[in-house]
Amino acid sequence: MIALEHVLGKEWTITPAGGSTGAAFYAQSDTKRLFLKRNSSPFLAVLSAQGIVPKLVWTKRLENGDVVTAQQWLDGKELNPEEMQHPKVAKLLSKIHHSSELLDMLLRIGKKPLRPDEVLFKVKNKVRFNEGTAAQIEVLQAIRYLERMLPYVYVEKQVVCHCDMNHNNWLLSQTGQLYLIDWDSAKVGDPAVDIGMVLHSYIPEEEWDNWLESYGIVRDDNLMLRMIWYLLINEINYYMWHQKRLEVKEAAQRLQQLKRLLNRVTAY
Repeated sequence: MIALEHVLGKEWTITPAGGSTGAAFYAQSDTKRLFLKRNSSPFLAVLSAQGIVPKLVWTKRLENGDVVTAQQWLDGKELNPEEMQHPKVAKLLSKIHHSSELLDMLLRIGKKPLRPDEVLFKVKNKVRFNEGTAAQIEVLQAIRYLERMLPYVYVEKQVVCHCDMNHNNWLLSQTGQLYLIDWDSAKVGDPAVDIGMVLHSYIPEEEWDNWLESYGIVRDDNLMLRMIWYLLINEINYYMWHQKRLEVKEAAQRLQQLKRLLNRVTAY
């Protein structure tokens, strides 16, 4: 905090912005407001240039070697769950998935494309060393399904995936500009990772075709298969995460969601 105050000057008030890393801050003076982040990825500059995140104002290196970025602090609002149905969400996600500039930068900074076999191997290892998870019949059923469907979830074209489609990460400015923020979990992978999160979390199933039309694709069996495959992976991971934190209620909710997904498998 002291280093940030030294960079900005005494006229600025700096307050923590929350988050698990403690690396984000709000800065305010009499005339300006900024969102600061310590050691953010160089990926941020490309996201800013394409209008996907609020404008990057400057980047500075501190004496301790940390790099601080400053972005516009916008007057706006986070989307609520119902607003995720708006075509703007589908169109922005499609823009991200079709951006060769974003993909090139993420590969250049060392992000390796997700391979389904490696993803499944990691999950199976976690389950194997977690007795509570391994004892759950739904988890074992999900693992068997994931193994059986593995040959069918490979895609040739991989894209930049945000991997956290929570409605709180979608910011709408007062001028109507939509942004997708918080890119710490971004990976190179199957677009079905992001699409599945949005559809299953926020879009009534009778509206899926309309949402996908706004995105620019048509629903097909393979897309549905890939969506459910990655959703099962996510639910197993979240279940184990809540278990480790002794969050019994949240873990039970994840197990229920896993059951619902398994019940849908035959539909795909």
